[in-house]
Amino acid sequence: MAAAAVRYLRSGPRPEPVEPLPRPDLRCVGEDERPPVGQAEFRRVLGNFATGVTVVTAPAADGESAPAGFACQSFSALSLDPPLVAFMVGRTSTTWPRIARAGVFCVNVLGAHQGELCRGFAVSGADKFAGVAHDTAPASGSPRLAGALAWIDCTIHAVHTGGDHLIVVGRVEALGEADEDESPLLFHKGRFARLDDSHRGARRPPR
Repeated sequence: MAAAAVRYLRSGPRPEPVEPLPRPDLRCVGEDERPPVGQAEFRRVLGNFATGVTVVTAPAADGESAPAGFACQSFSALSLDPPLVAFMVGRTSTTWPRIARAGVFCVNVLGAHQGELCRGFAVSGADKFAGVAHDTAPASGSPRLAGALAWIDCTIHAVHTGGDHLIVVGRVEALGEADEDESPLLFHKGRFARLDDSHRGARRPPR
């Protein structure tokens, strides 16, 4: 469908060039600024938005002996042309600098059976890949986790600041999906959830 959409967009007349908007002021919240809502309320209300769950991995950079990886629910498709995706990571993450040094990453979309795997990648300081079956993604060399529903292999395209997080944009170099038709792992209201099989295959909402 994505390829068909790109062909459709390219078939029509080229639009007039649009002047880019001014670059926003990218900064963290200052110490003298009071947040308009409390963090607990923010987490509670935003927890109503169910998301998929991924593990972002990267190969060992120069001078490192092990690959890097962390559990990430803030992942999204971003652009069709060029193919871009994005994920958000905390500025205090100890894994992100290792991914940044590698310059590449692979997003592994987890299935409903991979909750324990996700928990293993959510901890800090442990050997996250111990006993985890994986092979090598074709473009980046990042770990591609066995049993994942899909994988998206990327190079880092841009990094922006967003409060206490970083917004990492990746350019997709290769991607694929598993042959099995399995439910995804979801995260909702602070816990893992599973897609109700009775609703699978339902029509997509209008855009």
